[in-house]
Amino acid sequence: MHQHILKLYNSAKKQQRLIIGLMSGTSLDGLDVALCQISGQGMETQISVLAFETVDYDDDYKQKIKKVFAKRECDLELVTLLHPWVGALHGKMVNQCLAKWNIAADDIDAIASHGQTIYHCPKSQHSHADFNHGTLQIGDSDHLAVTTGITTIADFRQKHIAAGGEGAPLAVYGDYLFFTSADENRILLNMGGIANLTYLPRSADASAVFSSDIGPGNTIMDAYIQRYFAPLHYDKDSQVAAQGTVNQALLTALCDNEFFSLALPKTTGPEVFNLQYLARAQAATNTTELTHPDVMATLNRFSAQVIANAINDCSAKLDNVAVYASGGGIHNPLLMQHILSLCPQLQMIKNTHALGIDPDAKEAVLFAILANECLAGGQQRFGNQAQGIPTITMGKVSFAD
Repeated sequence: MHQHILKLYNSAKKQQRLIIGLMSGTSLDGLDVALCQISGQGMETQISVLAFETVDYDDDYKQKIKKVFAKRECDLELVTLLHPWVGALHGKMVNQCLAKWNIAADDIDAIASHGQTIYHCPKSQHSHADFNHGTLQIGDSDHLAVTTGITTIADFRQKHIAAGGEGAPLAVYGDYLFFTSADENRILLNMGGIANLTYLPRSADASAVFSSDIGPGNTIMDAYIQRYFAPLHYDKDSQVAAQGTVNQALLTALCDNEFFSLALPKTTGPEVFNLQYLARAQAATNTTELTHPDVMATLNRFSAQVIANAINDCSAKLDNVAVYASGGGIHNPLLMQHILSLCPQLQMIKNTHALGIDPDAKEAVLFAILANECLAGGQQRFGNQAQGIPTITMGKVSFAD
C-alpha cells in the first residue's frame, strides 16, 4: 500500500481528526481558515473549532481575481495562471495560520479547500442546449498540498454536478449532519454574496431536508460601494443605506426576475445579480438620478425582500421554527432589521453562535465536514434527488508529494 493511502486509512480510523476548512467567497474579503477537531461521521459528527482566522486579501489579489470573476469572456491565459497561483497563495496563508497557532503541519490530517469561484453557470442561466450545469473554482489543490505539506481535499462542487445537482448550495450536507435538532425545525440562513438557506425538519427525515440559493445577499451592495465609495469594500454598519429612502419603483423592477419564479432548488450568482442588473432596472424605471444612499437603501431592501420571501415560504404551516444566520450579512444591521420586519412569525433571528459555531467560520467548517465524510463517512441517504441533494461523496484528494 502506498504510504499516502496508508495515511488516509489511518486518518479515517482515528477517533478524532484535525481538518482545516478553507472558504473564499465571492465577496473577496479574505480566506477563512478554520482548524476543526472532528470525531465521528454522519449524524454522529462532532466538531470543535480550535482556531479560526480570516486572512485578508490584499488589493493585488482582489484586482487579479476581478479580471476573471463572473465574466463570460476573459483572458484564458490569466485564468490558467491564476489557478496554480491561488492554490499556492492559499497554502502560504494556511502556513501563516499554523505558525501563529503553533501547530505542526504533520498534526493535520487534511485540508478541505473550497477554492475561489470565478464562474457559476446552472442550466437555467445559460442558453446552450448541449450543456448541463457548470461551475468553476480555481486554486489548484496540488499546489496547496505541496505548499503546506498536507493532504488536501478539494473541488467538491464537480461531483455534485456530475450526480445531477447544480454544484450548490453544498451547505445542506454539513448543515444536516451537524445542525439537525429533534427539538425544533431549523432554517440555516447564510448571507454571503448570494444568500442561501437550508431547512432542517426536527424529524431528522433526510428526504424532507431542503436547500437552495434564494437570491442576492451582499453582492450588489458590495459592488456598488466599491465603485462609488472606494476604498470602502462594503457598507459598514449600513451607514450609507441608513441615510437613504427605498425607491418602490426600483425595488419592484429589481424583484422582477425569472430566477425568483423558478422551481426550487436553484442556484445563481454575481453573473446575474450585479451592477449591470441594477443599471438595467434603473434605466427601466427612470431612477438613474437617485442619490447613492437611496440606491443603497433600495438594494438593502431588495436583498431583505427575497430572503424574507424564502423564509416565509419555508416556514409556512410550521410551528416551532428557528432561524440561525451566518455570513457577512449578519453584520449589516439594516438588512437584519428588514428581514425580521418582513417575517412576522419570527420573534428574532439568531446566529450560529447559539449552535456553537462562529457564524463567520461556518462555511469553512462545513467544508471540513465534507472532507471528514470523504475520509471517514458513508453516504448519507437523503433519498432526495428531486430536491437537488444527490447522495454522493465529494472531494478530490491531492497528496503533498
